[in-house]
Amino acid sequence: MKPSPEFLRFCVVGVIGLGVDVAVLYATAGLLGWYGARVLSFIAAASATWWCNRRFTFQAAAHSGQPILPQYLRYMASMLFGAVLNYAAYVATLHWIDIPGKAALGVALGSCSGLVANYLSARHLVFKRRAQS
Repeated sequence: MKPSPEFLRFCVVGVIGLGVDVAVLYATAGLLGWYGARVLSFIAAASATWWCNRRFTFQAAAHSGQPILPQYLRYMASMLFGAVLNYAAYVATLHWIDIPGKAALGVALGSCSGLVANYLSARHLVFKRRAQS
């Protein structure tokens, strides 16, 4: 089964989010520690992916009269299940793998673990297409 173009765009946006995630994580880990920095980096990455998904992935549904702030808050709330999967994979990686760069690996594994849950919640809860009148 071939993935939809929308899902592929979602994955590309996810790679952008991964870059934001890792950059914020490493920039703030010295101040907040690896666990606190991961919370901040996830929020930054989720915010970046909301904007990119709104602009590129779900463009038609995103601009169908939904106010921006409620849409952003709905997106962030809908990412919570994926965030739990993501954070669990990150913590497991920090604890069970002992290699240089394990924090970045944990972010990547976490992103993969939440991918499907995040796509489905974004597609069906946040950027749901409204019926044509």
